[in-house]
Amino acid sequence: MTQQQGIERMNVGIFAHVDAGKTTTTEHILYESGRIRALGSVDSGTALTDSMEVERQRGISVRAALASFGWKGVQINLVDTPGHVDFLSEVQRSLRVMDCAVLILSAVEGVQAQSEMIWSALRKLGIPTLILVNKMDRIGAAPAAVLADARNYLSADIIPVQHPVGEEQAYRGAEDLWSDGADVAAQTELLEALAERDEALLEFYMSGNPLQLPDWKRQLQQKAARGELFPLVYSVAAKGLGITALLDAMLDYLPRAGGDAAQPVSGIVYNIQRDPSMGRMAFVRLYEGAIRNRDTVLNHTSGAQGKVTQIRKVEGGRTEDAGTLEAGDIAVLYGLPGVRIGDVLGHPGAVPQEAKLAVPLLTVRVFWPADTDSHRVITALQELSDEDPLLDTQWLPEERELHIKVMGPIQLEILGSVLEERYGLQITFGAPSVIYKETPSRVGEGFVAYTMPKPCWAILRFLIEPGPPGSGLVYDSQVRSSDLLPQYQNETARRVPEALQQGLRGWEVTDLKVTLTEGQHHVWHTHPLDFAVATPMAIMDGLAHTGTTLLEPILQVRIVVPEENGGRVMNDLVQMRGTFDPPVLQGGRMVIEGRLPLATSLDYPTSLSSYTKGRSTFTSFFAGYEPCPPDVIAERTRRGVNPLDQAKYILSVRNALQA
Repeated sequence: MTQQQGIERMNVGIFAHVDAGKTTTTEHILYESGRIRALGSVDSGTALTDSMEVERQRGISVRAALASFGWKGVQINLVDTPGHVDFLSEVQRSLRVMDCAVLILSAVEGVQAQSEMIWSALRKLGIPTLILVNKMDRIGAAPAAVLADARNYLSADIIPVQHPVGEEQAYRGAEDLWSDGADVAAQTELLEALAERDEALLEFYMSGNPLQLPDWKRQLQQKAARGELFPLVYSVAAKGLGITALLDAMLDYLPRAGGDAAQPVSGIVYNIQRDPSMGRMAFVRLYEGAIRNRDTVLNHTSGAQGKVTQIRKVEGGRTEDAGTLEAGDIAVLYGLPGVRIGDVLGHPGAVPQEAKLAVPLLTVRVFWPADTDSHRVITALQELSDEDPLLDTQWLPEERELHIKVMGPIQLEILGSVLEERYGLQITFGAPSVIYKETPSRVGEGFVAYTMPKPCWAILRFLIEPGPPGSGLVYDSQVRSSDLLPQYQNETARRVPEALQQGLRGWEVTDLKVTLTEGQHHVWHTHPLDFAVATPMAIMDGLAHTGTTLLEPILQVRIVVPEENGGRVMNDLVQMRGTFDPPVLQGGRMVIEGRLPLATSLDYPTSLSSYTKGRSTFTSFFAGYEPCPPDVIAERTRRGVNPLDQAKYILSVRNALQA
C-alpha cells in the first residue's frame, strides 16, 4: 500500500537527557499499542530497543533504535535515542530523519543541559515537538516549577493540555483539559494562552461569545503541527500512567509524514550497522519515491550505483522482510556496497539539512597486547568509524600509533566492551587529551611555484583571512579557467581542507576564508597530481605568514550544590579560568551557570561530587571554540613531513607517488 492509497505514517523521535525515562516510555508505548506482548525493562536488560549486549548490561541506550507500530490506523516509526551526552552523534543523525519529536523532561530534574541542546536543534530544523513531563510520582516532583523552567529555558510557547491530579507518590494521573469537566482554572489558562498568541482568537475570547472547545483544540492542533506551539502532557512511564494519552496526543498534535511514492527517489542514510550474516545494514529514511527489492539505486554522494538485495524492518534484534520502502517511511537496505552515513540516495532535493550537535573534544590513543594482530584492531575500529564517523579512526604507520576521537569517558568504556564482545579484542586506551584547533591570526598570502624537479608545474597563490568564530572553512576562487583549467581548480579546492588538517602547531585550522587568487598550469609539464602536491605547500606557506592563534573548547555548565558549598564552587571556577553568572538560590541549593575551558575541568565533576558527598549535579554541553590565553601552550606532533620543508616534502610525496 502506498502513501497515496491512504496509509498515514509518522516518524517520531523520542529525545531526553539521560535518566529521564526515555527507553521506559518507548517500551510502554510498544506494549500499549500491542506491538509487544510483555513489558521489557531497562534495569533488567530486556527492553526491546536496547538490543546490544552492552546496553542490556549497563542499562543505558548507546545506539538509536527503531521500532514500528500502529495506533488508531496510523503507522508510527519511533526512534528511541541515547540520552547520554557521549552518544550525541546518534541523536544528531536521528534528528535529521524525524518529522516530529517527543521531548521528555523529568518532573524532578526539569530542564537539563542536553534537553536545551536537543531543543535548540529541534527549533533550528523546525521540527514540531510535544513535551512529556515524566516521573510525576517521584518525591520532589514539581510540575509547576518544571513548566516555568521549560518556558524560561526552552520556549514561552509551551502549553499544558492536561492538568495533573495528585502530587508525588499520591499522583493519580492527568485530566484532559479539552474535556467538559476539566479543572476550570487550568482550562481557562489554556484558552487564554491560545488567545494571547492569536489576534483572531483573542477577539473571539473577548467578545463574550467564545469558540467551542473542539474549535479551540483545532487551533492548537494546527499551530502545534506547524511547530509554532508545543503541547505538554504528563506521565509515570514506569507504571504505564499517561501512555495511551501520550499516544493520542502524538496523533492529535504532531504532523504526518509527507512524500509521494510516485516521484523520483530521494532519501538519506542516517545509520549504519552490521549484520553477522547479511553484512552492512543501511538505515534509510525515504522522502520521495519508492525502492523495491532488486532495484538499482544511485548513491548521489559517491556517484556509485548499487543493487538493493533486501529491504527489512528492524526492531531491536529482530528483523522482518518489507520488500518495499516508500516515501515517508524508514527501513533497512542491504546490498549497497561502500554506503556511508550521510549518503544521499537518488536526488538530494527533498533531503533536509543536518543540525550539528556532536563535536568530539577528546582524542585518545588505542593500545593492544603485543600478541594481537594490529591489522585486526585497525579494521575493527575502521568498521566502528563507519557506524560513527566522528570516531575518525587514524592509523599513523610511521609511528605505529592508532588514535580515535571521542565525546567522553562513558563512550570509551562502551567502545572497549563492543570491541571485546563483537571482535574478541582486549583493548585499552590512553589518557584522553583535549582537541585544540588553530585559526589565522591575521591576513596573509601563501605562494608556491612547484616547477622542480621536472616533470611538474603548478603555481598557486592563496589569500588567507581570519573568519568569524564557528564559521569553519570558506573557500573561493578568483582564477579564470583560461589560466587554470577547471580540473586543476577542482583538485586544488578538494585538497585545501586536507591541507588545513594540521596547522603550525599540529591542530586543525578553522574559522578562515581561503581565496585562490592566482593559479597556472603548463601545457606540457603539468602532471595531474601536481596540484595535490602544491596545495599543502602553498597553504602552509600562507599560515607561516599569518601565524595562528590556538583555540580551545569551552563548555557551558550548570552546577547545583548545597548552599554551603557555593563559595568553594565559585572559587574553583575562577581557578579553572571559568566565568559565571550571579548564583541563584533555590530552597537551600545554589545554582551556578557559567562557561569553563574543557582542558581545566576534565576531572572536576568527580572532584565536585566528592567534596559535596554526592549532593551536587554538574551538567555541561559544548559551547564553541575560543582563543586560549597567551600562556597556554598546546602542540601536537605533526603526522608526516611538514610541507613548509618543501624539498623534503616533495621528495616524500614523490616517493609515495612512485610507490
